Amino acid sequence: MHKDLEEYSGKLPPKILAEIEEKCPVSKIKKVVKKVYDEYSAAQVDAGEAVGLISAESIGEPGTQMTLNTFHYAGVAEMNVTMGLPRIIEILDGRKSIATPQMEIFLKAPYNKGKDIKELALQIKETQFEELVAEYALNIVDLRIEIKLKSDKLKEIDMTPGAVAKALEKGLSNDAAIKQAGDTITLQLATKDETKALNSLYRLKEKSKEVYIKGIKGVSQILPVKRKEEFIIITAGSNLKKLFELEFVDTERTTTNDVYEISEVLGVEAARQAIMDEVFKVIETQGLNVDIRHIMLVADTMTVSGEVKGITRYGVVSEKASVLARASFETPIKHVINAALKGEVDQLNSVVENVMLNQIVPVGTGLPQLVSKRAKEEKQKEK
Repeated sequence: MHKDLEEYSGKLPPKILAEIEEKCPVSKIKKVVKKVYDEYSAAQVDAGEAVGLISAESIGEPGTQMTLNTFHYAGVAEMNVTMGLPRIIEILDGRKSIATPQMEIFLKAPYNKGKDIKELALQIKETQFEELVAEYALNIVDLRIEIKLKSDKLKEIDMTPGAVAKALEKGLSNDAAIKQAGDTITLQLATKDETKALNSLYRLKEKSKEVYIKGIKGVSQILPVKRKEEFIIITAGSNLKKLFELEFVDTERTTTNDVYEISEVLGVEAARQAIMDEVFKVIETQGLNVDIRHIMLVADTMTVSGEVKGITRYGVVSEKASVLARASFETPIKHVINAALKGEVDQLNSVVENVMLNQIVPVGTGLPQLVSKRAKEEKQKEK
């Protein structure tokens, strides 16, 4: 490192110092680094700045301009993605099951150039038994269902009728005896109770439709698309853990819009980044402008405990140390009674509780406190 940069080591981030050294002529390094340091110092938040309040205003105000219910169609109607205000609420509430989960799957070479893209997409899509059936024939007398399979569909997903019969056996467990001959599978009902036999036969038919045969569970639709110079696969439905087991998937770039799933598979830091990316994507799509640092603060608040917690009474708010702050959000009587039973003490360190009590808020100019020398001297005498 250049000697003029060394004195700023620890004062400026290493990345900024490295960039100055790389791009700046040696003769001007001293002048440039001083200017950068002055700018960097001026950009830092002052002690007592109400950053949470500013972030709330900066995200909330543009939020009022958002469309209430927008769907972004990713090529076909079945693969729409929730956008607009509902998506923002979904992310910030930390919902475990989201309305339209979706994955963007990046592929390794040579598949990202389009090689076998359709076959790969079909490997990812979940295939249920219903999709392979050409016709059902119910024999009410013998309590039997004869099922004719689509041979072209079997060929498409590279499965034999025997393999389908095995998957069906696993999915239906002890509900029926299964026989396979050519492209026909026969289900013989196991029940002996004749009064319930007909109902059981129809239930068996409906249950067989949903039996998992092949692919990744949860992925209901697939759409290969070309983005810039490479092909990617967009899915409706998400299952990141199973997807990462496939050798043709580029695990470093593949992502999902399900924040909880990212947290479970890749960890809380990846989830924090996902919250930022997803919120920013919605805001940007709506043509609004919010500084990324406001979104970063929200993402930090949601993930600071080591797991994703929504900004709800069960999530972030429930962890507040202040009784009054918790009571101000929702269900006040419950919080006050619980605090009284435990004998909790409110230190009145934050904004909300001081506003409630009509006291000076400990931010900005309300942060410094005067301490008289006399009180200090008296304390020393007592000792």
